[in-house]
Amino acid sequence: MCAEEKPARESLHADAIEHGKVRGRGAGLNPASRFGDVRLHVLGEHLDELERERPNGVQVETRVEPDQSRSILNRVESPDIPGDWTLNPYRGCEHGCVYCYARPGHEYFGLSCGLDFETRLFAKHDAPELLRRALRDASWKGESIALSGVTDPYQPIERELRITRRCLEVCVEARQAVSVITKNRLVTRDRDLLGELAKIGAAHAAVSVTTLEKTLAVKMEPRASAPEDRLRAIRELSEAGVPVIVMTAPIIPGLNDHEVPSILEAARDAGAVGAGYVMLRLPYQLKDLFLEWLRRSYPARAGKVESLIRDVRGGELNDSRFRARMRGTGAFADHLSASFKLFTRRLGLTGRAVLETKHFRRPGAGAGEQMELF
Repeated sequence: MCAEEKPARESLHADAIEHGKVRGRGAGLNPASRFGDVRLHVLGEHLDELERERPNGVQVETRVEPDQSRSILNRVESPDIPGDWTLNPYRGCEHGCVYCYARPGHEYFGLSCGLDFETRLFAKHDAPELLRRALRDASWKGESIALSGVTDPYQPIERELRITRRCLEVCVEARQAVSVITKNRLVTRDRDLLGELAKIGAAHAAVSVTTLEKTLAVKMEPRASAPEDRLRAIRELSEAGVPVIVMTAPIIPGLNDHEVPSILEAARDAGAVGAGYVMLRLPYQLKDLFLEWLRRSYPARAGKVESLIRDVRGGELNDSRFRARMRGTGAFADHLSASFKLFTRRLGLTGRAVLETKHFRRPGAGAGEQMELF
């Protein structure tokens, strides 16, 4: 092991994923933060020794640390994203989706966009209190809030921590318009709260269904709900009166684009009223992370998939321009857009995600807060 490297026990993530030996995780790399000066290097002899010791792979546990944010709402500045504000109960996401555009955000904390993103999580335990405080502020006008922008509000740790549910309880009290987007069936736990808001047009849900193929789903989104469970979530939410949009996001050219018609039909049959899609985005070091996964998981198709990705990104692997970044450009992107519109019209998936904000009322003071006099 060379001098720049951390001790073997601390660099276990880097060692194991070098050979794709981390079980149940999406990332196959743990690159250093792009903001750091240190790069880790591991000698081959040490890797060989580690592989002999753990032939069945390494199990990396999830660590959850408290997030110290003092505010909870983030204004939407992008013209690509509908809505006014976002609320993220967590940083990082245990689902481990290899394509997640939010991965590079972990680098601002000196962590990796790879394995760190899905194993070193930050929980905003006081998010409900911060939300209540924000909604009680005289400057708040009752604009819509989306859960979430850069994390899944129903990732596995939510089952225990219940931060998202407690935020929704504040929203119900305030009749605050809210939307949720997830790929976890856990969202059905909160159909009572979402259903209550939906009665006044103040709630809807988006469920992401990227594939109906179990094998692809397990490789690409290792700890997210199975495709059939996401369809079941659409059905249960719809039955609870919550309008549901199906998101075929991301569409990865050459990998899951051929599934779009079948995904839309299955979602329609489950009760979805609308549909949307986003083209694969690969900002910053996510490019290397995704290509490593692609070559390891689908070696025979990797070249074609990479070529098609570059085709919709003007020859590059990413295009950060507004609007183009969500849809792509070129012949393939244009064909996909036309096909998507055709199938959504044919299937009646033309509902729009519009939230009613006129019912908002300021919530009362929470525990430990002093009531306002006026």
